[in-house]
Amino acid sequence: MKSVDDLLMSAKTVCERYQSGRIERETVREWVLRLGQYPAPTGDRVRDAAQWFRTQSDDNVEDHIKDVDIQKLRAIFIS
Repeated sequence: MKSVDDLLMSAKTVCERYQSGRIERETVREWVLRLGQYPAPTGDRVRDAAQWFRTQSDDNVEDHIKDVDIQKLRAIFIS
């Protein structure tokens, strides 16, 4: 089990960088899919984000997909 506080800080940083275009979607996707197990409720939101990125694997996405990406990332660190 990893530190939830570390996860929250990392998720916020990844989200901000992705939203500003400083990192690519595939990098975000790989980061989310490598996240380990966390206790509820954070763990539930991590699993939800991982499921989303697992099913939405295309790197060239429309704006509405990127909007959902960002919502899934924000859900991890905003309770």
